[in-house]
Formats: sequence, C-alpha cells, structure tokens
Amino acid sequence: MKTIITLLALFALAGTAIAEPQPGAPASQYPNQGKVLDTMDASIYTYIQVTTDNSPVWLAASKTKVAKGDTIRYPSGAPMSKFYSKSLNRTFDTIIFLDKIEVVKK
Repeated sequence: MKTIITLLALFALAGTAIAEPQPGAPASQYPNQGKVLDTMDASIYTYIQVTTDNSPVWLAASKTKVAKGDTIRYPSGAPMSKFYSKSLNRTFDTIIFLDKIEVVKK
C-alpha cells in the first residue's frame, strides 16, 4: 500500500507526461534514449518497453501517446523489482516509473 501511495504522489506532482521540443529549442536534457518495442495503456499509466545498450527495459509514465517504433528520451529513475500491475494482471521483473518522457521527432 505504501508503494501505491508513493507512486500516486509521484504522478500527482509530475505535471505533463510528455514534453515535445519546440522548434529551435535546445536538445533534450534526458540522458537515456531507446526505441519503443512494446506499449500498453492501463488505468492512468502507459507502460513502454524500450531498447537499451544491455537489454530491453520497461518504463511506466502517466498515460501518453506513444507507438511501437517511436524513439523516446527519458530521465533516469529508480527501478522497481517484481512490480505487480493489477490493471494488467502482470508482474514486471523490473520497471522504472517516470514523470516525463519525450518522443523524438523523426
């Protein structure tokens, strides 16, 4: 229960889930980038599996529009192990909850 309350507080303070750079804006400050391998929406979250240098990783952010094949940039976050999503009826071995992601324009 404490984990759920912490996550809800995180997302209540998060603001918008996606930040799209404006023309002429400086490059993203997010240190991580990956190609979207899978995505699914559930309740108030979008779960996104992305490529990394080592192996694919699952991310969770406030519900946002992202599609397979998109490239995203995202901040570092604290990974959670064995996270169970009731709405998906699924346990993620490791997942990182984020307040924002950025879709890289093609």
